[in-house]
Amino acid sequence: MSPFEYIEPPSLEEALDALARYGDEAKLIAVGTGLVNLMKQRLVQPAYLIGLRRLGQTEGLAEIDQIGPTGSAQALRLGALCTHRALEASPLVRAVVPVLAETFGRVASIRIRSVATLGGALAHADPNQDPPPSLMVLDARVCLRSNRGQREVGIAEFFVDYYETVLEPDEMLTAVIVPPLPANSGASFLKFLPQTQDDYATVAVAARLTLDADRIVQARGALGAAGATPLRATPVEAALRGQSPTPSIIRDAAALVAEAVDPSDDFRGSADYKRDMAVVFVQRALDHALGRAQAGREQE
Repeated sequence: MSPFEYIEPPSLEEALDALARYGDEAKLIAVGTGLVNLMKQRLVQPAYLIGLRRLGQTEGLAEIDQIGPTGSAQALRLGALCTHRALEASPLVRAVVPVLAETFGRVASIRIRSVATLGGALAHADPNQDPPPSLMVLDARVCLRSNRGQREVGIAEFFVDYYETVLEPDEMLTAVIVPPLPANSGASFLKFLPQTQDDYATVAVAARLTLDADRIVQARGALGAAGATPLRATPVEAALRGQSPTPSIIRDAAALVAEAVDPSDDFRGSADYKRDMAVVFVQRALDHALGRAQAGREQE
């Protein structure tokens, strides 16, 4: 590991000042579950590490590590320093978007979930992570802040390449905004994990279906561990929109994901095997989401 200077600003403004001052030479660190490994392998060699540990303790900045409602649409604001475990256990997340609590509960082990932060994981941009597909099907947005101002980016547009995002060198991911599920919707997250619980999935899939009478009015599908970035299953979504949710329609739509993914060979499986598993698990996730949407409609 190369030498570096560690800075721990007491406020968000000072952290952003440091980012603006050091630019590409600096990296933000909350706990470092991803960054430290990259530094040990000399894949990332920052001259400055800007620690975020004190930000959640600063008066007026508690929202950076808290979960709460935002706006008039009953969306949730998830602070960037929230841990995966906090998101898994949150009664508010479980009530508004239960599939997200389920997803965070499937990440690695409780040891990792108890320290890994939402913002750090997303900024790390490992395409094998579990949460991005679920955030994608929920139409989540990330809040990015710098001394120049703040902007919001759809989570599907946030990832641009392998370990790369749209974050500028002077920007920090401060929160994720998650809309509530539309009425008559069901969502599901599944992953195929042939190795240990701590390992990444061979393929991870999230799906959401919104129904109106006997038609699918909105469909979302997304995958992890299936390409250089987490990706939306747009051909599947287009094939389902406006259709009756019959087994054959869902099966035929799921088959289209084979052309949308671009997996690589590794010890978790060959590219061809992963492509086949993507089709299988997209169909299963769609079936699961459909069942939840129908069950919710029957209870109304």
